[in-house]
Amino acid sequence: MPRDHLLALDQGTSSSRAIVFHRDGRIVALAQREFRQHYPQTGWVEHDAEEIWTTQLAVAREALAQARLQASDIAALGITNQRETTLLWNRASGRPIHHAIVWQDRRTEPLCAQLRQRPEVVEDVQRATGLVIDPYFSGSKIRWLLDHVSGAHQAAARGELAFGTIDSWQLHKLTGGRVHATDVSNAARTMLFDIRHNRWSPSLLAALHVPESLLPAVHPSSHLYGETDAALFGAPIPIAGIAGDQQAALFGQACFEAGLAKNTNGTGCFLLMHTGARLQHSRHGLVSTAAAQTSTTPEYALEGSVFIGGAVVQWLRDGLGAITRSGDVQRLAESVPDAGGVMFVPAFTGLGAPYWQPEARGAIVGLTRGSTVAHIARAALESIAFQSAALLQAMAADAALGDAQAIARVTELRVDGGASVNDMLMQFQADLLGLPVVRPQVTETTALGAAYLAGLAVGVYASREELAAQWRAERRFHPTMPRAQAQERMARWEHAVRQTVAV
Repeated sequence: MPRDHLLALDQGTSSSRAIVFHRDGRIVALAQREFRQHYPQTGWVEHDAEEIWTTQLAVAREALAQARLQASDIAALGITNQRETTLLWNRASGRPIHHAIVWQDRRTEPLCAQLRQRPEVVEDVQRATGLVIDPYFSGSKIRWLLDHVSGAHQAAARGELAFGTIDSWQLHKLTGGRVHATDVSNAARTMLFDIRHNRWSPSLLAALHVPESLLPAVHPSSHLYGETDAALFGAPIPIAGIAGDQQAALFGQACFEAGLAKNTNGTGCFLLMHTGARLQHSRHGLVSTAAAQTSTTPEYALEGSVFIGGAVVQWLRDGLGAITRSGDVQRLAESVPDAGGVMFVPAFTGLGAPYWQPEARGAIVGLTRGSTVAHIARAALESIAFQSAALLQAMAADAALGDAQAIARVTELRVDGGASVNDMLMQFQADLLGLPVVRPQVTETTALGAAYLAGLAVGVYASREELAAQWRAERRFHPTMPRAQAQERMARWEHAVRQTVAV
């Protein structure tokens, strides 16, 4: 009997999820559990890696039970994960030496500022990794853990510690500690990996004083990494796909060719455009990154990362108390015709691309006596679209310089993520961009990408062309706002950003 089902473990910033897909892309079962966020100091964000594992294992078992499937019915398992979040654990005991430091964490800015004073390091980072020096990426987080956890440097020198992003941690736990590996898309986010040659960079390891003994093996995203421990699910399941969440979403959206772009509206917002086999560097605040790879041949994407996207809705709920449930935000925002001149710059953890202002903090500007919580809610939603539009403008500016001609071929933006179900937001995004915004029938594209990568590795799918044929649009949002008005709105946004940075 053919095995037509795939299990995707989608480990995000605020929850662990597991989805069972049929080979045709249909969702058969979904389970999700939130886990705690830890904020030890202002600007610090941590996760308990053991809690991540226990919630991930629980939802995987729950999804299989919902689907009424056994482990033997699953062709393969794929992993997708919050990127850059950094963990060190003891190889012998398997225990983390500290909480995981989350991608949003800004504690390593002083170290990054020192590195930016070294022109040779700045050039090496940009040329080899495609990134900029920023606390966002894993390299400086590893250094912080080595410097601040008692005995860590000595243990690392003895080869007793392992570094991993959350995919490596999941792989370690799933295989009973037998496999220490990652894929190219996650390695590319460490600020230590040379994406030109798909290997760790000796010069960058030296610059950050990171021992190579810590590092996982790096494989293509579609690859047979190993099997799950039989005790976890009753029988071993092949682990055959790993990709960082944004590269997985690019793959799940069938953006396999240069010029195809997607925007994930999740906790943050991440706009990626596939650039094929060409490594293209941006002059306008974007980063180059490795796309999910199905072979050892490098593939690339341009990326713009917004640190606070859908998380602004969580703040409206948990911080401001403006709504009871996240789903209430659209109704509240639509209770007013517009934001009433209010602009919300949600720089809670600094500003990412294209601004790269780590010291910026959130601001609400344009308030009057007539401003209400509904205006603030609408401005919060609109901030997601404004930030995404700024990213696409940066891509267009690079194209105008002739640095990346493929960008000029972007004719639509495919969207996914939790906030993409908000029709008002998607329409506003289309209006600002002046491009159709296309929402697929399956919006769980991050998990779908992981499932597709795993399925390719074990022969469930024959080719990418087969996967592209399965992609279907659910709705297209066409721009209706006059371009002059959209440009005026963007100018007001940029003015608000300048005010935030000035603070």
